[in-house]
Amino acid sequence: MRLVSTENKVKEPRITLVGAGPGDPDLISLKGIKALQTAEVVLYDALVNQALLNHAPQHAIKIFVGKQSGDESFSQDAVNKLMVDYALNFGHVVRLKSGDPFVFARGFEEIDFAESYNIETNIIPGISSATGVPALQKIPMIFGKLSESFWVLTGTNADGLLSPDLVAAARSSATIVVLMGIERVKEIAAIFQKEGKHRLPVAVIENGSSETEHIVIGIVDTIAELIEERQIKSPALLVFGDVVSLHPEFARIRDFYHVLEYPQD
Repeated sequence: MRLVSTENKVKEPRITLVGAGPGDPDLISLKGIKALQTAEVVLYDALVNQALLNHAPQHAIKIFVGKQSGDESFSQDAVNKLMVDYALNFGHVVRLKSGDPFVFARGFEEIDFAESYNIETNIIPGISSATGVPALQKIPMIFGKLSESFWVLTGTNADGLLSPDLVAAARSSATIVVLMGIERVKEIAAIFQKEGKHRLPVAVIENGSSETEHIVIGIVDTIAELIEERQIKSPALLVFGDVVSLHPEFARIRDFYHVLEYPQD
């Protein structure tokens, strides 16, 4: 007598938010790779290195749900619904997000939405560009008397206005990392200038950790001009703080202003 398999092939829905890191595909965690290897569906963002999709099974469905600056092709609400729909129909969904899912990446909103459908969720943190990208350039967030704390802010808030926290940050002695602020760099620099920090060191890092990474080192008074001159574009982050003076390229800037203040006879 021949037995017919009655195995239920419907897989339990679950969603894993995975931080892909800042760009270099080698910077994802081992746990993140293991999650991708068991994915039925991968929903990935615009800044995710697509080489990471090779870790997912060949049969896995891979869907781009990212948006570049100014592009509203995939609203957060649409992404939330897609994520849940695929989990209910296919099983394990990996939501692959650049950087860390909980650092300005709306990860909590996605988890909260999924759990409203009683779907199992898990978080796998990633290296945030806010700290990882400056570190790759040997710029620490905290160092000796130069800085004892750091702030991470977005250049603009949900209404597209400059974040009011920038004013408080500029008044502090902390290292200030500004994400998504390069388009408003003149206005951001003006906030620091108003606090008398005209010569505060600044680093701008474009496409951090990727093969097309570019870095510009300057001071508050010159950084907007340098960005325009070097044609630095988004995605890029800004680092304001004395710790930027530790970068080798800052030495010539320091020497330049030393000559202006103490001219040779």
